[in-house]
Amino acid sequence: MNIMKDTKAVTIIVEGIPHEWPKNSEITYSQLVALEFPDFAQHPEATYSIKYTKGQRNKPEGVLVAGGSVKVKEGMIFNVSATGQS
Repeated sequence: MNIMKDTKAVTIIVEGIPHEWPKNSEITYSQLVALEFPDFAQHPEATYSIKYTKGQRNKPEGVLVAGGSVKVKEGMIFNVSATGQS
């Protein structure tokens, strides 16, 4: 994602790769899957498991399900893995 110069951003880690994301925003299940699997849109039958750590204080770790989103935080770590067909 291309962040404009005057937009504040945080760095999130998706499968070991840093990505900049707008500060004080949320990231969705679909956006995370697309960061890890760029051909995600062409494979709607595929399902994915997303776990995160180092999240916001009220929910520092958890699982993100299809249709869900989570507020990003600097240094947040996401693990995205294909789980097969639904």
